[in-house]
Amino acid sequence: MLGRAPKAIITYQCRAMAIAIEEIFPDSHHRLCLWHIMKKLPAKLGGHAQYKMIKKQLKNIVYNSLSIDECDENWMKMIEVFNLENNDWLKSLYEQRNRWIPVYVKDKFWVGMSTSQRSESMNAFFDEYVHSKTSLKQFVEQFDNALKKKIEKEKNLDFGSFNSMIPVIFGYPIERQFQSFYTNNLFKLFQDEIRGLMFCNTSLVRQEGVAFIFEVVEILLGKNGDPIRDAFFRACDLCVDTNEGD
Repeated sequence: MLGRAPKAIITYQCRAMAIAIEEIFPDSHHRLCLWHIMKKLPAKLGGHAQYKMIKKQLKNIVYNSLSIDECDENWMKMIEVFNLENNDWLKSLYEQRNRWIPVYVKDKFWVGMSTSQRSESMNAFFDEYVHSKTSLKQFVEQFDNALKKKIEKEKNLDFGSFNSMIPVIFGYPIERQFQSFYTNNLFKLFQDEIRGLMFCNTSLVRQEGVAFIFEVVEILLGKNGDPIRDAFFRACDLCVDTNEGD
């Protein structure tokens, strides 16, 4: 990366790795994989008589907290109500809350990611070339072959992106901006989101402080393109800073 440190790093819980990142990349933002943490709930808390209630409460705190104060307050209530003061796992999670709970890390740019899924996909990629019985000599050779194949694929995709352009849907300035900067594959994903918005109707339900609750209705279409029914309703929270006039 031409001597440039990554701006953001997502890893699973590993103290040695956290220490190394802090030493080698002191200016990088490091967070823990949310998926790996939440996956441990059954193993760490499954034996509790009120496990289902604890799980529901913890998920609500993690995913729905709109402010740090709200998160801390509800966390303390959960610990008190379910008598979890002596749970070492929850203690460690709370001590590291600024590295994994979304409300604590939302002020940093994470490209929409909260898990280490990209590294997991890389592991899956190398699984095609090596296995548990691969010798060290074979590993080096196969590792080299895997990288060559990956580089060749990336070059082909880059060539396609530099020499062709996917037409815009609406022609909005932001869409044209993404068209000029994104690769073709990534721009296709962006356009999928644009198309999805075409069939969503939103209406403001109520305002609670700085949070606005919206109702979103998605329309399903039949084979001929005719609306057949409203797909679902869901409430969306939009937190804004009223001092900024947003």
